[in-house]
Amino acid sequence: MQSVDFFTPVVDDPYRYGQIAAANSLSDLYAMGARPLTALNIVCFPVNCLDENVLVRMLCGGAERVHAAGAVVAGGHSIEDDEPKYGLSVTGTVDPRLMITTCGARPGDQLLLTKPLGTGLLTTALKGEVLTEKNVAEAIAGMVALNKEAAEVMMEIGVSASTDITGFGLIGHAAEMAAASQVGFRLFMSRLPSYPHALEMAEIGLVPAGSHRNQKFYLPRCRQSRPVDPLLIDLLCDPQTSGGLLLALAPEKLGQCLEKLQQRGVNACHIGEVIDHAAGSIELEA
Repeated sequence: MQSVDFFTPVVDDPYRYGQIAAANSLSDLYAMGARPLTALNIVCFPVNCLDENVLVRMLCGGAERVHAAGAVVAGGHSIEDDEPKYGLSVTGTVDPRLMITTCGARPGDQLLLTKPLGTGLLTTALKGEVLTEKNVAEAIAGMVALNKEAAEVMMEIGVSASTDITGFGLIGHAAEMAAASQVGFRLFMSRLPSYPHALEMAEIGLVPAGSHRNQKFYLPRCRQSRPVDPLLIDLLCDPQTSGGLLLALAPEKLGQCLEKLQQRGVNACHIGEVIDHAAGSIELEA
Protein backbone atom coordinates (compact mmCIF):
# COMPACT_ATOMS: atom_id res chain seq x y z
CA MET A 1 0.00 0.00 0.00
CA GLN A 2 1.01 3.63 -0.50
CA SER A 3 0.30 6.93 1.20
CA VAL A 4 1.50 10.54 1.04
CA ASP A 5 1.37 13.53 3.38
CA PHE A 6 3.26 16.77 3.92
CA PHE A 7 2.68 20.08 5.72
CA THR A 8 4.21 23.34 6.89
CA PRO A 9 6.32 23.50 10.09
CA VAL A 10 4.57 22.93 13.41
CA VAL A 11 7.71 23.55 15.52
CA ASP A 12 10.74 25.81 15.09
CA ASP A 13 13.43 23.12 15.35
CA PRO A 14 13.95 21.84 11.77
CA TYR A 15 15.16 18.42 12.94
CA ARG A 16 12.07 17.91 15.11
CA TYR A 17 9.88 19.18 12.27
CA GLY A 18 11.39 16.56 9.96
CA GLN A 19 10.81 13.83 12.52
CA ILE A 20 7.19 14.84 13.08
CA ALA A 21 6.42 15.10 9.36
CA ALA A 22 7.90 11.66 8.72
CA ALA A 23 6.09 10.04 11.66
CA ASN A 24 2.84 11.59 10.44
CA SER A 25 3.36 10.28 6.91
CA LEU A 26 4.04 6.75 8.16
CA SER A 27 0.89 6.63 10.32
CA ASP A 28 -1.45 5.66 7.47
CA LEU A 29 0.58 2.49 6.93
CA TYR A 30 0.58 1.61 10.61
CA ALA A 31 -3.18 2.15 10.88
CA MET A 32 -3.68 -0.68 8.37
CA GLY A 33 -1.06 -2.99 9.83
CA ALA A 34 1.42 -2.47 7.00
CA ARG A 35 5.21 -2.64 7.32
CA PRO A 36 6.95 0.41 5.80
CA LEU A 37 9.53 -0.37 3.12
CA THR A 38 10.50 2.82 1.29
CA ALA A 39 9.94 6.55 1.51
CA LEU A 40 10.35 9.43 -0.93
CA ASN A 41 11.02 12.94 0.38
CA ILE A 42 8.64 15.72 -0.69
CA VAL A 43 10.23 19.12 -0.06
CA CYS A 44 9.26 22.73 -0.68
CA PHE A 45 11.92 25.20 0.48
CA PRO A 46 12.64 28.97 0.23
CA VAL A 47 16.26 28.75 -0.86
CA ASN A 48 16.74 32.54 -0.84
CA CYS A 49 15.32 33.04 2.66
CA LEU A 50 16.58 30.15 4.81
CA ASP A 51 20.03 28.66 5.25
CA GLU A 52 20.55 25.32 3.53
CA ASN A 53 21.47 23.82 6.89
CA VAL A 54 17.79 24.15 7.85
CA LEU A 55 16.92 21.91 4.90
CA VAL A 56 19.63 19.43 5.86
CA ARG A 57 18.30 19.23 9.41
CA MET A 58 14.73 18.69 8.16
CA LEU A 59 15.82 15.83 5.95
CA CYS A 60 18.01 14.29 8.66
CA GLY A 61 15.07 14.32 11.06
CA GLY A 62 12.84 12.65 8.50
CA ALA A 63 15.46 10.04 7.66
CA GLU A 64 15.90 9.20 11.35
CA ARG A 65 12.20 8.35 11.69
CA VAL A 66 12.16 6.36 8.45
CA HIS A 67 15.12 4.31 9.66
CA ALA A 68 13.46 3.84 13.05
CA ALA A 69 10.49 2.41 11.14
CA GLY A 70 12.80 -0.13 9.47
CA ALA A 71 12.42 1.48 6.04
CA VAL A 72 14.77 3.38 3.71
CA VAL A 73 14.66 6.78 2.03
CA ALA A 74 14.85 5.96 -1.67
CA GLY A 75 14.95 9.51 -3.06
CA GLY A 76 12.43 12.29 -3.47
CA HIS A 77 11.75 15.63 -5.11
CA SER A 78 12.15 19.26 -4.11
CA ILE A 79 10.89 22.60 -5.41
CA GLU A 80 11.47 26.21 -4.42
CA ASP A 81 8.58 27.73 -2.48
CA ASP A 82 7.87 30.71 -0.22
CA GLU A 83 7.36 28.53 2.87
CA PRO A 84 8.95 25.25 3.95
CA LYS A 85 6.82 22.15 3.46
CA TYR A 86 7.98 18.61 4.09
CA GLY A 87 6.62 15.09 4.17
CA LEU A 88 6.91 11.67 2.60
CA SER A 89 5.39 9.40 0.03
CA VAL A 90 5.59 6.00 1.71
CA THR A 91 5.21 2.42 0.52
CA GLY A 92 4.61 -0.62 2.69
CA THR A 93 3.37 -4.18 2.53
CA VAL A 94 0.62 -6.06 4.34
CA ASP A 95 -1.03 -9.42 3.77
CA PRO A 96 -4.49 -8.52 2.36
CA ARG A 97 -6.02 -11.21 4.57
CA LEU A 98 -4.64 -9.49 7.68
CA MET A 99 -5.08 -5.85 6.67
CA ILE A 100 -7.00 -3.71 9.16
CA THR A 101 -9.47 -1.19 7.74
CA THR A 102 -12.08 1.23 9.06
CA CYS A 103 -14.93 -1.10 8.10
CA GLY A 104 -14.94 -3.84 10.73
CA ALA A 105 -16.11 -2.26 14.00
CA ARG A 106 -19.03 -4.16 15.58
CA PRO A 107 -21.52 -3.28 18.33
CA GLY A 108 -19.98 -4.12 21.67
CA ASP A 109 -16.42 -3.43 20.54
CA GLN A 110 -14.40 -1.14 22.80
CA LEU A 111 -12.51 1.93 21.57
CA LEU A 112 -8.88 2.65 22.45
CA LEU A 113 -6.86 5.78 21.64
CA THR A 114 -3.07 5.37 21.68
CA LYS A 115 -1.93 9.02 21.98
CA PRO A 116 -3.30 12.07 23.82
CA LEU A 117 -5.10 14.89 22.00
CA GLY A 118 -4.34 18.59 21.73
CA THR A 119 -1.50 19.05 19.24
CA GLY A 120 -3.54 21.52 17.17
CA LEU A 121 -4.19 23.71 20.22
CA LEU A 122 -0.56 23.56 21.30
CA THR A 123 1.02 24.26 17.91
CA THR A 124 -1.35 27.20 17.54
CA ALA A 125 -0.07 28.48 20.89
CA LEU A 126 3.51 27.97 19.69
CA LYS A 127 2.88 30.00 16.57
CA GLY A 128 1.30 32.74 18.68
CA GLU A 129 4.30 32.62 21.07
CA VAL A 130 1.98 31.97 24.00
CA LEU A 131 3.93 28.78 24.78
CA THR A 132 7.49 27.69 24.07
CA GLU A 133 8.72 24.36 22.76
CA LYS A 134 9.90 23.61 26.29
CA ASN A 135 6.31 24.05 27.53
CA VAL A 136 5.04 21.53 24.97
CA ALA A 137 7.93 19.06 25.11
CA GLU A 138 5.59 16.15 25.92
CA ALA A 139 3.40 16.89 22.90
CA ILE A 140 6.45 17.20 20.64
CA ALA A 141 7.71 13.84 21.86
CA GLY A 142 4.27 12.39 21.17
CA MET A 143 4.23 13.73 17.62
CA VAL A 144 7.74 12.39 17.00
CA ALA A 145 6.78 8.93 18.26
CA LEU A 146 5.92 6.39 15.59
CA ASN A 147 2.72 4.35 15.79
CA LYS A 148 4.90 1.30 15.19
CA GLU A 149 4.54 -0.22 18.67
CA ALA A 150 0.77 0.31 18.72
CA ALA A 151 0.44 -1.23 15.26
CA GLU A 152 2.45 -4.31 16.25
CA VAL A 153 0.25 -4.87 19.31
CA MET A 154 -2.84 -4.30 17.16
CA MET A 155 -1.75 -7.02 14.74
CA GLU A 156 -0.77 -9.39 17.54
CA ILE A 157 -4.03 -9.03 19.48
CA GLY A 158 -6.35 -8.75 16.48
CA VAL A 159 -8.67 -5.76 16.28
CA SER A 160 -11.89 -5.15 14.38
CA ALA A 161 -11.03 -1.76 12.85
CA SER A 162 -8.45 1.00 13.05
CA THR A 163 -7.69 4.50 11.84
CA ASP A 164 -5.10 7.16 12.64
CA ILE A 165 -6.16 10.51 14.08
CA THR A 166 -4.94 13.49 12.06
CA GLY A 167 -6.45 16.64 10.59
CA PHE A 168 -10.15 15.82 11.04
CA GLY A 169 -9.61 15.35 14.77
CA LEU A 170 -10.93 12.50 16.87
CA ILE A 171 -14.49 13.55 16.00
CA GLY A 172 -13.96 13.31 12.24
CA HIS A 173 -11.97 10.11 12.11
CA ALA A 174 -14.29 8.42 14.61
CA ALA A 175 -17.33 9.46 12.57
CA GLU A 176 -15.78 8.20 9.35
CA MET A 177 -14.82 4.87 10.92
CA ALA A 178 -18.31 4.47 12.39
CA ALA A 179 -19.87 5.27 9.01
CA ALA A 180 -17.63 2.80 7.19
CA SER A 181 -18.54 0.10 9.73
CA GLN A 182 -22.28 0.95 9.61
CA VAL A 183 -22.39 1.48 13.38
CA GLY A 184 -22.46 4.28 15.94
CA PHE A 185 -19.82 5.20 18.52
CA ARG A 186 -20.27 6.27 22.14
CA LEU A 187 -17.38 8.41 23.41
CA PHE A 188 -16.69 8.86 27.12
CA MET A 189 -15.76 12.53 27.04
CA SER A 190 -14.34 12.67 30.57
CA ARG A 191 -11.78 10.02 29.56
CA LEU A 192 -10.33 11.87 26.58
CA PRO A 193 -6.57 12.16 27.21
CA SER A 194 -4.89 15.49 26.52
CA TYR A 195 -1.34 16.80 26.44
CA PRO A 196 -0.35 19.27 29.19
CA HIS A 197 -1.62 22.83 28.58
CA ALA A 198 -3.97 21.82 25.74
CA LEU A 199 -7.18 22.52 27.66
CA GLU A 200 -5.67 25.74 29.02
CA MET A 201 -5.15 26.96 25.47
CA ALA A 202 -8.74 26.06 24.59
CA GLU A 203 -9.92 28.00 27.63
CA ILE A 204 -8.22 31.20 26.45
CA GLY A 205 -9.55 30.75 22.92
CA LEU A 206 -6.44 29.60 21.05
CA VAL A 207 -8.45 27.18 18.94
CA PRO A 208 -7.11 26.48 15.41
CA ALA A 209 -9.25 27.15 12.36
CA GLY A 210 -9.32 23.44 11.57
CA SER A 211 -11.13 22.78 14.82
CA HIS A 212 -13.93 25.15 13.86
CA ARG A 213 -14.26 23.42 10.49
CA ASN A 214 -14.37 20.01 12.17
CA GLN A 215 -17.03 21.21 14.60
CA LYS A 216 -19.16 22.66 11.82
CA PHE A 217 -19.03 19.52 9.70
CA TYR A 218 -19.06 16.69 12.25
CA LEU A 219 -20.74 18.00 15.42
CA PRO A 220 -24.25 17.78 13.85
CA ARG A 221 -23.72 13.99 13.77
CA CYS A 222 -23.26 13.95 17.56
CA ARG A 223 -25.85 13.57 20.29
CA GLN A 224 -25.46 14.67 23.91
CA SER A 225 -27.69 13.21 26.62
CA ARG A 226 -26.24 15.84 28.95
CA PRO A 227 -24.32 19.01 28.03
CA VAL A 228 -20.62 18.36 27.50
CA ASP A 229 -17.93 20.78 28.67
CA PRO A 230 -17.19 23.06 25.66
CA LEU A 231 -13.45 22.65 26.31
CA LEU A 232 -13.79 18.91 25.77
CA ILE A 233 -15.64 19.63 22.51
CA ASP A 234 -12.63 21.73 21.45
CA LEU A 235 -10.37 18.79 22.31
CA LEU A 236 -12.62 16.33 20.45
CA CYS A 237 -12.51 18.50 17.31
CA ASP A 238 -8.85 19.51 17.55
CA PRO A 239 -6.94 18.67 14.33
CA GLN A 240 -4.02 16.41 15.20
CA THR A 241 -0.55 16.18 13.73
CA SER A 242 0.98 12.70 13.98
CA GLY A 243 -1.82 11.57 16.28
CA GLY A 244 -2.41 8.12 17.66
CA LEU A 245 -4.43 5.16 16.44
CA LEU A 246 -8.11 4.67 17.23
CA LEU A 247 -8.72 0.94 17.69
CA ALA A 248 -12.00 -0.97 17.90
CA LEU A 249 -11.64 -4.40 19.48
CA ALA A 250 -13.70 -7.10 21.14
CA PRO A 251 -14.33 -6.46 24.86
CA GLU A 252 -12.62 -9.67 25.93
CA LYS A 253 -9.38 -8.40 24.34
CA LEU A 254 -9.44 -4.99 26.03
CA GLY A 255 -7.40 -5.81 29.15
CA GLN A 256 -4.76 -7.78 27.28
CA CYS A 257 -4.39 -5.07 24.65
CA LEU A 258 -3.99 -2.31 27.25
CA GLU A 259 -1.41 -4.39 29.11
CA LYS A 260 0.64 -5.14 25.99
CA LEU A 261 0.52 -1.50 24.89
CA GLN A 262 1.70 -0.41 28.34
CA GLN A 263 4.58 -2.87 28.13
CA ARG A 264 5.59 -1.25 24.82
CA GLY A 265 5.48 2.23 26.35
CA VAL A 266 2.14 3.18 24.75
CA ASN A 267 -0.20 4.78 27.29
CA ALA A 268 -3.47 4.01 25.55
CA CYS A 269 -6.83 5.10 26.94
CA HIS A 270 -10.20 3.36 26.82
CA ILE A 271 -12.37 6.17 25.46
CA GLY A 272 -15.58 4.61 24.20
CA GLU A 273 -17.54 1.75 22.71
CA VAL A 274 -19.28 0.75 19.50
CA ILE A 275 -23.08 0.84 19.60
CA ASP A 276 -25.89 -0.33 17.35
CA HIS A 277 -27.00 3.12 16.19
CA ALA A 278 -27.25 4.95 12.88
CA ALA A 279 -24.14 4.59 10.74
CA GLY A 280 -21.65 7.33 11.53
CA SER A 281 -23.52 8.69 14.55
CA ILE A 282 -21.58 9.71 17.66
CA GLU A 283 -23.04 9.75 21.16
CA LEU A 284 -21.11 12.01 23.54
CA GLU A 285 -21.35 10.82 27.15
CA ALA A 286 -20.41 13.62 29.58
